[in-house]
Amino acid sequence: AALPLATAEVCDANAHLIMNGELRALQPVFQVYGRRQVFAGPIVTLKVYEDNVLVREFLEEKGQGRVLVVDGGGSLRCAILCGNPVQQAQNNGWAGIVVNGCIRDVDEINGCDIGVRALNSHPMKANKKGIGEKHVPVTIAGTRICDGEWLYADTDGILISRTELTV
Repeated sequence: AALPLATAEVCDANAHLIMNGELRALQPVFQVYGRRQVFAGPIVTLKVYEDNVLVREFLEEKGQGRVLVVDGGGSLRCAILCGNPVQQAQNNGWAGIVVNGCIRDVDEINGCDIGVRALNSHPMKANKKGIGEKHVPVTIAGTRICDGEWLYADTDGILISRTELTV
């Protein structure tokens, strides 16, 4: 599992990686959910829109310390992640989930030992068509994110790195 690193320290120690684009910070648009405020791991990407079937399918797999990054198109019209899949993600060893969209069942999610970031919460549930793209580059919060890159998150923000970092 990746060591959780303080994002501010990572930025201070890696100015050269920021300059050449290998280390990027996401714009500060995400709310903090889940009990694990600091988390890190290799990224798995998913692109969906107002549909949560593929999100559920991913979180049913063994997480192995990975972070699921879901580009939900920034939709604020429904939740694409809810309590049950987050509980399953925790049990399956996922380090965290970042959602460019909304979640629901906030109290249940906040009880889980996993890191979750999302734009906001919304009571309406998503469609169940199973439409989306797995393992594709996504652009969220001003940053292009590719499958296999590394994510580091804490209460200061979220960093994306081409490679695993140490301080």
